[in-house]
Amino acid sequence: MYRKIMVPLDGSQLAECVLAHVEAIGVLNKSAEIMLVQAVEPISIPYGREAAKVESIEQLKTFEAHNKAEAEKYLAETATRLAKAGVNARPYVVFGKAAEALAEFATKNSADLVVIATHGRSGVSRWVWGSVADRLLRSIIAPILVIRAPGCTPGI
Repeated sequence: MYRKIMVPLDGSQLAECVLAHVEAIGVLNKSAEIMLVQAVEPISIPYGREAAKVESIEQLKTFEAHNKAEAEKYLAETATRLAKAGVNARPYVVFGKAAEALAEFATKNSADLVVIATHGRSGVSRWVWGSVADRLLRSIIAPILVIRAPGCTPGI
């Protein structure tokens, strides 16, 4: 049924709580392509602190390249772990603000299912911290399987 399954990851244990579910889906649906995706956000510097924090634009580019390389390494290792279980997973790194970059990736790559973890925050906590899962729910058409991480307590 699902051919292209997008799995946003950020390297955290919270995000990885979806991997058991993804593995089960992938083992049952051998023809599915699991797209492991991590968004590398641009480094932002608070207004007025540019000179104090950054020696050069090249330094910023070096930091961003390092973050991209770390994301590629992490996703490749995760894809290898899933491959050992018989799951067809491929790593993808996107650049930009997480929610927007992930939504764009899902659309461009015709994802027909997104599997993502959440803290299960609600109310002011979600508003203050933001929620990539919530933003994806509001910005893409594909069905989204939201997994609440173990240990998270439901909010009102």
